[in-house]
Amino acid sequence: MKVIILGASGLLGQALMREWTDDEVVGLGSRDVDIRDLRRVMEVVEEWRPEWIVLAAAYTDVDGCESNRELAFSVNRDGAVNVAEAARNAGTRLLFLSSDYVFDGKQQHPYEADHARNPQSVYGRSKAEAEVRLAQLMPACCIVRTSWMFGVGGKCFPDTILKLAATRPAIDVVNDQRGSPTFTVDLARAIIQLCHKDASGIVHVTNRGSCSWFEFAVEIVKTAGLRTEVRPVSSAQMARPAPRPAYSVLSPASLQVLGVNMPSWQDALQRYLRERRG
Repeated sequence: MKVIILGASGLLGQALMREWTDDEVVGLGSRDVDIRDLRRVMEVVEEWRPEWIVLAAAYTDVDGCESNRELAFSVNRDGAVNVAEAARNAGTRLLFLSSDYVFDGKQQHPYEADHARNPQSVYGRSKAEAEVRLAQLMPACCIVRTSWMFGVGGKCFPDTILKLAATRPAIDVVNDQRGSPTFTVDLARAIIQLCHKDASGIVHVTNRGSCSWFEFAVEIVKTAGLRTEVRPVSSAQMARPAPRPAYSVLSPASLQVLGVNMPSWQDALQRYLRERRG
């Protein structure tokens, strides 16, 4: 099977390139193809003629999206539409990475794949609108929603916490937002399985279990063997430009029905820390 990974230089893209060893995989970063350029996207897809395109390229700076709305939509929505049009033209399958931010976070139980979208941020709206457009263009495309992604090779929450804990006696972390941390290695392995299973529709892929950012930080510090105090604070005390869902746990039902199971986030964190230490 021939696969193109768009966004191969990103956090998930790097993991996909490392994990995807049994197929012919072409990894392309933003320097190779700007997904906002339909003509270039068409050229690349026509040149490689893959069976699958995994679209992991995105503008993921959630707070930056609030002040760069045009850029957020041109990349996350319009760029995704360009890739879908090229894939449809070439008869290629498409897997698109989306986000828990398409939900408003007002529930207190896990979101199923068919729950109504109600994004509260520019980033969330750009992803939600992309989902709708892609489903219209390519009804058989696979939309993978994930959350709280972390991994080696770039900026992520555990990396930030570890760097702060190395220099401070105490750190403050919000305790009123709940979600599921997701290790890029486990997400990549699930994506590979989904492509081999010819998956379609919306699938939720996160590590098993949930926690608050505060609980995640406590586990990071403890597992790393550090003594830094982690103090719980409210989202209001740590105000950010973009609103975050208070609860964005994604139900694993849509993934489990496909026969794919994810390890716990605690297990994933231990493996991340080992990989980070090298």
